[in-house]
This record gives sequence, C-alpha cells and structure tokens, in this order.
Amino acid sequence: MTVLLAPRASLRTPDAGSEQLMTRRAWWLVVAGFLLPGSAQVLAGNKRLGRVGIVATLVLLALLVVGGILWLVADVFVQTIVLNAVGLLVLEVLAFAYAVLWLVLGLDTLRIARITKATPRIRAAIAALAVVVTVVPAGAAAYGGTLLDAGRGLVSSVFAFGGPTVEPIDGQYTFMLLGGDAGADRVGLRPDSITVVSVNAETGAATMIGVPRNLERVPFPEGSIMASQYPDGFICADGDPAFCYINAAYTYGESNPELFPDAEAEGSSPGIEATREAVEGATGIPIQFFVIVDMQGFDDLVDALGGITIDIPYDVPIAIEGGPVEEWIRAGQGVRLDGYHALWYARSRAGANDYERMERQRVVQEAVIAQFTPQTLLTQYAALSTAGQDLVQTDIPQSMIGTLTDLAERTRTLPITNLELVPPQVVTYDPDFPAVHAMVAEAIATAATVDDPSPSPTP
Repeated sequence: MTVLLAPRASLRTPDAGSEQLMTRRAWWLVVAGFLLPGSAQVLAGNKRLGRVGIVATLVLLALLVVGGILWLVADVFVQTIVLNAVGLLVLEVLAFAYAVLWLVLGLDTLRIARITKATPRIRAAIAALAVVVTVVPAGAAAYGGTLLDAGRGLVSSVFAFGGPTVEPIDGQYTFMLLGGDAGADRVGLRPDSITVVSVNAETGAATMIGVPRNLERVPFPEGSIMASQYPDGFICADGDPAFCYINAAYTYGESNPELFPDAEAEGSSPGIEATREAVEGATGIPIQFFVIVDMQGFDDLVDALGGITIDIPYDVPIAIEGGPVEEWIRAGQGVRLDGYHALWYARSRAGANDYERMERQRVVQEAVIAQFTPQTLLTQYAALSTAGQDLVQTDIPQSMIGTLTDLAERTRTLPITNLELVPPQVVTYDPDFPAVHAMVAEAIATAATVDDPSPSPTP
C-alpha cells in the first residue's frame, strides 16, 4: 500500500532518493507553512524559528478576534485606542514585523522543502505556490504598514498630541471652519470663508452656519481678550471699514501676538484665537475647536476622493476678478468635478458677490463630507493622508479622534441644516446680533429634531 504521508521522522530526515516521497513532502511543508506559519520549521527545520512563527501567528489571531469583538461592542473605544500617533505606531511596527517574519518563514520553507529533489515536472508548480503564499501575505502586511504610516503622519501633523478629552457643551460639539488662502501671491493665511459647524453629540445632526467675511460691528464675548481691546464691538473709528470686517480679526491677532501668548503652545495662533472670539460673539455660541483648510491644497483632497458630484445652478467662470475667463464651469444636475474645477467653483469671485460664493463653498463642503465613505477611505487612504497633511490644521486632540470619527459617520447619513447669516436676514454692515443669536439657536434646535434614518432596533 502506498504511504501518502511518511512518518514525522521522514519529514525531517526523508529518503532524498525517492522523488515521490520528496514531492509529497514539499507539498505538505509549503501548505502547512501557509496555513500555520512556523509549522514547517517545527516539522522539518529550525524548531526555535518555527515556534516564533506559530506564537506570533496565534497572538495576531487573538488580537484580531479581541479587536473584532471590541469593535462590535465598543467601536469608539477601539478607535480612541488605535487612532492616535502612538496606537498607529504600535500597529505599524507589528505589521512590518509580521511581514518580515512571514517572508523569512516562507523563504526558509522553500529551502527546507528541497524542491530540487521532487519530481521534475512538479517542481515549478511547488515553487510557484511557495512564492505566492510567501509574497502575497507578506506584501499585504507591508502594505498595511505603509497605510498605517501614512495615517500616523496625518494624525501627527494635523491633530494636537495629548490634550484631554473635551465634553460637548449643551449637547453640542462646535467647530470653526476657516477657508484660507496661503498662495504665493498672499502674505500669510487669510480666512476667506468662515463656517461654524455645530454637531449634536448624540445623534450627529449637524448645523452649518455661514458667517460672511464682511460682517461688521461684531461684539466679543464678555471677559475675552478682544473685548478688552474693543469693548463696543469690532468697529473702526477711522479709515476703511474692511479693516474691521470679522475676518480682519485674524490679521489683528497676528499683528498683536502679545494678546494671546499661549496660543502657539496650545496648537493655535493669535490670529485664530482672535477669530474664535469674534465668531463666538457673532453667533452667540462657544467654539470648541478650529479647523483651517488651506485652499491651495483643497484640489489635492478632492482628487484623492475621486472628485465630487454637485448640482450647479448657473455657469461659473474660471477667472481672476476683472481678468479674462479661462474656462466656464457649466450649470447642470449631478456635475462631476475634479479637484481643479471644484476649487474654482468654491472660490471664483468673477461676476459674483461674497454671498453667492459662500453658498457655492457650502455646497462643495457638503459634497466633500458625503464623499468620505468607508469605501473611499479604504481605497484612497494613502492619498487622502498625504493631501490632509498639507491641507488641514486643527486643535482637535488625538484623544478625540475616535469619538469624532464615530460622530462624523452618523453626521454623514443625516441631512445638514444650513443657516447663512447674509442679507436680507442679516444686514452685514449693521447686524442685529441678539436676533442673529436667536437665529443660530433656532437652527441648532431644528437640526436636533432631524430623525436618524438608520433602522431602529427591534424591541
């Protein structure tokens, strides 16, 4: 009777003169080494190396099982643990270490299989299988490590390291989103657009409040630094009133850094802190976090997302104000825009006023939010990470990434409530700020009533 599998002794000290036995042995070792890395070494090679491979594999499987269970019952906790620079570094090191270990075990399995002693016509097939089951898993682990490295670079460059977890205020997280332009023809970064995003901490329902950059006579919160400089509001007694538009608070803060001595140490800047106080005074709500988006890198982000799709109500020129039209972005339903055209659609001033531009920017912002799907993140993660490092600055602490990521996923599935503080509702040169504050409060309250479209659990 033919023996299909020789005793264990034959795996370690086989009869090398039997091509049939050596062929079976080679197949067995290659397959066993793939199913349980290290087992081939335990059976026929360096037992110590084999034990390292088996233990490492079992530990990895245990971590994946525990992580999967925790994800199902406490996904925010898992994201908080791993979505920070330290957690990502640990995962990156583990991924690259396992990639190297798998490669070493695979190549060693190829050696101890002694394929040259197998049946000649079968050798190529065994060798090909050995290479595939070695290179593919090791490459996948290395690629995962590369993605983790890109994510760690994004987290480290964008989010503030350390810092305590911040609790919502009155059930809301509030963000000040500044669209800046730090191009070669600009001195510093000027906030050309200001949007406040207020998100319900329970449901994820969001309110986007557009604050026109030419809003005047802005009051500052009582007891704030800017209130001590402008107790009657941001009013210029002489000269061009543009110097006291709300976005001029940024310039004022940068010109008087001594007013905010701790700003840079806290991951902010004097200009941002002055703008934060101005926006708080204008809207009547506290601003917990800021996010600056540099429009010079915005096109890279949109391209990394694969473009955005929006409805365009009228033709928009690609042109500098007062200059010749290079191209037209034509009106239409469901128009797909790449980064270059999305940037121009959001920023073009030619033939339009600030309020029309604000509306276009809001549409683009919503489209970008909607495009951040899990599928996009999985397929474009490295490109998004690279684009984000050059695009975004924020004071959101890394400890909040898990909580806010979970919240953002809920926000993405809900309609966004929009409020634009523009004429005729708001007279920008002489606003009724108590009325503005009431409008903001009402919009946030309205957003809180938005139903979550996800199915309710069955009792």
